[in-house]
Amino acid sequence: MSLFERYLSLWVALCIVTGVALGHFLPGVFHAAGAMEIAQVNLPVAVLVWLMIIPMLVKIDFGALHQVKEHWRGIGVTLFINWAVKPFSMAALGWLFIGHLFQPYLPAEQIQSYIAGLIILAAAPCTAMVFVWSNLTGGEPHFTLSQVAVNDVIMVFAFAPIVGLLLGLSSITVPWETLLLSVLLYIVVPVIIAQAVRLRLLAQGGTAALAAALKRMGPASLVALLATLVLLFGFQGDQIIAQPLVIALLAVPILIQVYLNSGLAYLLNRAFGVDHCVAAPSALIGASNFFELAVATAIVLFGFESGAALATVVGVLVEVPVMLSVVKISNASKAWYEAGASVGRRPRANTATKS
Repeated sequence: MSLFERYLSLWVALCIVTGVALGHFLPGVFHAAGAMEIAQVNLPVAVLVWLMIIPMLVKIDFGALHQVKEHWRGIGVTLFINWAVKPFSMAALGWLFIGHLFQPYLPAEQIQSYIAGLIILAAAPCTAMVFVWSNLTGGEPHFTLSQVAVNDVIMVFAFAPIVGLLLGLSSITVPWETLLLSVLLYIVVPVIIAQAVRLRLLAQGGTAALAAALKRMGPASLVALLATLVLLFGFQGDQIIAQPLVIALLAVPILIQVYLNSGLAYLLNRAFGVDHCVAAPSALIGASNFFELAVATAIVLFGFESGAALATVVGVLVEVPVMLSVVKISNASKAWYEAGASVGRRPRANTATKS
């Protein structure tokens, strides 16, 4: 992990402050950028999101799907958390906190939009940063890769229906054409491009060429993330300055769902006798979010200045520091985890190899 990545939370915070300040003092620039769109897809944001996503997707070997069978318990737990628990628990938390407990402190016209943003955030499992989290916990690399690949495949088919269902339950009219378009633009097309790039690199120079290319693309992805933060918080600059309380209130259900889902995944893996090197990344994948997709989808569906976009951006704000805290908890509890009765009863001959 590079020095830049280690202090990513600091750079995120600086970009947020910069974006808010620029949005407040140079609103015309951001209004002009917001007007650059085709079919409700903002071109500057689209370019930045692709720069974020494609280098991450190049890392993924979809041929690793056959390795799912080696870690079927961990895969099963993570899939259960990602697709049967997380979106619905977030919808419930959003309804409870934003729709009821915090309702008197939030603008009435944005309540449903805030809830929509939280749902979109929770419905997209992380596909990139989990490699960092997994490495920090000594996670089994083949499991992490297989799980990410499975999630990507499922996301192509399940993201739109789950989001549409939950937004419909929240009494929000779902623009299905726009939602499906965003899934196509931010998942299907980048996956195809990334895999084409990966295959070309492997054909030309093997794994060495791939590793060299990923090393060159890595900084571009992080810079695109930070530039996107500046842009998004620039659009929200005046609103954030006027309503800092909104940011804090939106963070509450996000924080709760991260610890709830990571803790549930961790405990289920322990109960099923899964090795810690699989359980830790399983918990992290189960709790983290594909915030690039979530932000992009919220922008496409509801606009730059919507409560939904702000809610997903708050997810970006809390993602890195909160997931680092989950990493610390997982590492600190490793001895307790491995002392579990169900883990101790399971034969250890096939223990996964750590990275």
